[in-house]
Amino acid sequence: MQRGALSNELLSVKIGAQEFAMDIRSIREIRGWIASTHLPHAPSYVKGMINLRGTVLLVIDLAERLGLRAQEPNAASVVVVVECGAQVAGLLVDAVCDIITVTDDMRQATPETGSGVSRTYIEGLIMIESRIISVVSIQAIMPEVGAQALVAEFA
Repeated sequence: MQRGALSNELLSVKIGAQEFAMDIRSIREIRGWIASTHLPHAPSYVKGMINLRGTVLLVIDLAERLGLRAQEPNAASVVVVVECGAQVAGLLVDAVCDIITVTDDMRQATPETGSGVSRTYIEGLIMIESRIISVVSIQAIMPEVGAQALVAEFA
């Protein structure tokens, strides 16, 4: 590793054919999919709520949150439980792939698309061999305060 090149670990996940990664320090646990309870009036990207050892956990469809086509979860789907500050949520993904050690010099900026939305949710890109992996901003993915308030009402 080069001097001054800080490294950190990312967890890579699959959504359809695309690969995404997130800072491993934000991840509390990884669990298999269990049926969720629908949350009335929640944003469309909120799949519902699950019981996580006595705590109500909001489940976000990461595909839909990123503007990709939502898919129905199945037995192979995975919920990655993430934490950002005081907020905790589950991110629904198709599969967990790998832990990647990344240095700053491996990161590239998210390309300009004209809308700015992609830069909100994707904080950078990593190229490993022929793969391009988008790094998800956990803070941006987390639901707005209104959705969290709905969960508190039902808890």
